[in-house]
Amino acid sequence: MAAWCWCVLLLSGLQTLSAHVDFFTSIGQMTDLLYTEKDLVTSLKDYIRAEENKLERVKRWADKLDSLSTSATQDPEGFLGHPVNAFKLMKRLNTEWGDLENLVLSDTTDGFISNLTIQRQHFPTDEDQTGAAKALLRLQDTYRLDANTISTGDLPGVKHKSQMTVEDCYELAKIAYSEADYYHTELWMAQALKQLDQGEVSTLDKVTILDYLSYAIYQQGEIPRALELTKRLLELDPEHQRAKGNLKYFEFQLEKQRKDAEEETTKEKEEREEPDITEEKKKKKKKSQTKSTFQLIPERKKYEMLCRGEGIKMTPRRQSRLFCRYYDNNHNPKYVLSPVKQQDEWDRPYIVRYIDIISDKEIETVKKLAKPRLRRATISNPITGVLETASYRISKRRATVHDPQTGKLTTAQYRVSKSAWLTGYEHPVIEIINQRIEDLTGLEMDTAEELQVANYGVGGQYEPHFDFGRKDEPDAFKELGTGNRIATWLFYMSDVAAGGATVFPDVGAAVWPQKGTAVFWYNLFANGEGDYSTRHAACPVLVGNKWVSNKWIHERGQEWRRPCGLTENE
Repeated sequence: MAAWCWCVLLLSGLQTLSAHVDFFTSIGQMTDLLYTEKDLVTSLKDYIRAEENKLERVKRWADKLDSLSTSATQDPEGFLGHPVNAFKLMKRLNTEWGDLENLVLSDTTDGFISNLTIQRQHFPTDEDQTGAAKALLRLQDTYRLDANTISTGDLPGVKHKSQMTVEDCYELAKIAYSEADYYHTELWMAQALKQLDQGEVSTLDKVTILDYLSYAIYQQGEIPRALELTKRLLELDPEHQRAKGNLKYFEFQLEKQRKDAEEETTKEKEEREEPDITEEKKKKKKKSQTKSTFQLIPERKKYEMLCRGEGIKMTPRRQSRLFCRYYDNNHNPKYVLSPVKQQDEWDRPYIVRYIDIISDKEIETVKKLAKPRLRRATISNPITGVLETASYRISKRRATVHDPQTGKLTTAQYRVSKSAWLTGYEHPVIEIINQRIEDLTGLEMDTAEELQVANYGVGGQYEPHFDFGRKDEPDAFKELGTGNRIATWLFYMSDVAAGGATVFPDVGAAVWPQKGTAVFWYNLFANGEGDYSTRHAACPVLVGNKWVSNKWIHERGQEWRRPCGLTENE
């Protein structure tokens, strides 16, 4: 009872104190205000220290970016030619600048915030950052680079070496993880863990990385390794609930595998003792699967080998039959006194290269005209014949162990570049270039497509394709009304430090970019049938910046310039 009364008196006293605002009437109460003020001053000093720390962080960030941007802007294309630099630029502008904005957003009077908020509308998006990350993974696969080589920036032909932090490696692994790409998730989580083990300072902890790493390894069927990493995780964080659950699950799966293996061994012994039709069926099934796999893999394998400079099928005997010459195209008046330099690149299909065929000044004019119009590159839809952005959707399957993050659908890129179309009437240089192609090939340009200018981005590529429409594509180029693509002319408007070759997987040919040159080949035989050996691809750009422009020449108008063959084999 006494305690209850004391509580009532205490509450009533607090209510009276809180309701009373005439503090000046009581020195006793005013002394309480002094302590309140002292607490406020302490809080204010804490705020000032926080602001000073924040400002110091902003200063360090500004100094780092000032030094980086000064170096980068001296050679923008060379700097961004390094894929790691391009990826980190996407990451900075999409993620880190946003973090900086959040850091200083409390100072709304600063014009920088307003300016940054406005400018961020034009910054790279999540899609850009993801695209740059996927490009790094694509380069890693095509050129067989290990994660450490990319992380240290030790790539061939680089001018601006750039290293990846633990956070960069982790971000790359997370993007692979979101695509259910557990192979690359493992590689880059392992690299992040390696850099942490080597003493790199990071806001990330080993527990988080081990969580993803063990799961990615499990998804690839390596349960013993996943189990060992899970045990390591639990040594660092014994109360990690997901790891506890996964530990039990992995142990259960290992035991199940052991029992299955024993049963399989017993079954194999019985089958050896009593062979039956089942064994024959297994052999047929295995042979069928091998054949199916072989049909799917080779082109990609050959494509990547050629990109690395491997698997080129030009024998010394065939090489000896390739020549270089001065060429005037049957005494064309423009080239009789100053013929161009022409060299054979390949015999079947016949590919020739023209040397010094476009000047640096012309290249700069073409690039200047194209840059404002560059849009995501398109390909011809084989069903409708309509040009559309080159991509396709694929789905991923989910896993059974508790997943640190959900998966989603992804877009796999078939052509990674931007292009623009330039017409002859908009600038004299384009008209001159079109006429030059006509004079050297002897083919009509009035029915050709406009000059297409393409710039390949980070890891930019164009996977194996035909330039001409096949018989199963009756509507290809129908909207143009000029027939099939009879030939291709391709200008190289930049040198490429590493990668970026044009390869022909079916015949084992590789043509390397050389600024100021152009290559030419026929897509159709003289009888109008397609030459399937011209299937080609643009290899990913490993280091550098690749600019090309091409002219696709069509059948209409060539009737008297390239007469039809008399036999179906011509």
